[in-house]
Amino acid sequence: MVFDFLRKAPVPVPERKASAVGRVIAWGNAGRVAWSPRDVGSLTRTGFQGNPVGFRVVRLIAEAAAALPLVCQTHAQRFETHPVLGLIGRPNGAQGRAEFLEAVYGYLLLSGNAYVEAVPGLGAVPGELHVLRSDRINLVPGADGWPVGYDYTVGGRTHRYDVTGETSPICHLKTFHPQDDHYGFSPMQAAAVAVDVHNSASAWSKALLDNAARPSGAIVYKGADGAASLSSDQYDRLVSEMEAHHQGARNAGRPMLLEGGLDWKPMGFSPSDMEFQKTKEAAAREIAIAFGVPPMLLGIPGDATYSNYQEANRAFYRLTVLPLATKVLADLAHWLSGFAGEAVELKPDLDQVPALASERDQQWARVAAAEFLTVAEKRMLLGLPKLAEAE
Repeated sequence: MVFDFLRKAPVPVPERKASAVGRVIAWGNAGRVAWSPRDVGSLTRTGFQGNPVGFRVVRLIAEAAAALPLVCQTHAQRFETHPVLGLIGRPNGAQGRAEFLEAVYGYLLLSGNAYVEAVPGLGAVPGELHVLRSDRINLVPGADGWPVGYDYTVGGRTHRYDVTGETSPICHLKTFHPQDDHYGFSPMQAAAVAVDVHNSASAWSKALLDNAARPSGAIVYKGADGAASLSSDQYDRLVSEMEAHHQGARNAGRPMLLEGGLDWKPMGFSPSDMEFQKTKEAAAREIAIAFGVPPMLLGIPGDATYSNYQEANRAFYRLTVLPLATKVLADLAHWLSGFAGEAVELKPDLDQVPALASERDQQWARVAAAEFLTVAEKRMLLGLPKLAEAE
């Protein structure tokens, strides 16, 4: 054309890796309410943000699992460097491996579900991985009941992920739920009653502190003329003076000036008051047990299940941290293998976990002393890949 010289040459647009829901992400707590008060948002506020025991057990498990050293291998080779291992090591520009995995484990413990988004990159593996808030995700089932998409909703806007392709952009990690086909069941839901009891006990203790840190006494009226009750004006004046001058921690120990036949009868702790603290401690133990954390690790008194702290810590890793980490890493490895085109395995490196050092030493010694086993069989028992020359 005559005017073709006036057209500007196309300018190449630089690649930008970003979460597909970046345009709908907003600060705030609006989310999907499934059933109140046991929805994810309510349980997170009451059981994690508002309860010290729930906060500590979630952080303890998530941080311990995220700090586990990882190995990436196939059936025949262990990799020092691999695209999948590099992606987990730095999943996105704002998070490292520990922060990323801690978020995954945290959402699993609080809601029973964790969602990881894969952002396409230049290579075979995704360019970035992002953890999505589980209270903002809705699974979209198809006609056969299997998921066909995931809706991420916030601020009245929704982004749908299509998962019907060969590789899904969403990895849905979930815990076992006996009555739900699509969503997991979290330890926080199992501990919800114990959380309510513990929070109520804490509120009662706070009210007790506000009342001079002890049960109040009784003011007994003995009228000079035999009257058994105060007049309305006398009663209102007495109540206002008590509230203004004798209630609250700042008035603790302040002497009372009684007149007109009034007598103060102090009251001590009743047996029911003494049992109240035991109820709170029992609720704390139930929360810890629901998450699989030995109460001894939390400093909860009255628990002597383990003979020492080292034994409790070893049981914590063996029965809680490792099963959770092994499950999550296996699911992530299977999902990422679909992008890489190569079946790889991610798992914790048990030889570098200090809490399991004594167990691993014993296992290595037993396997090494077993003369009836071949080298290949010994490596298999220790979780090591086959030697290249043995193939």
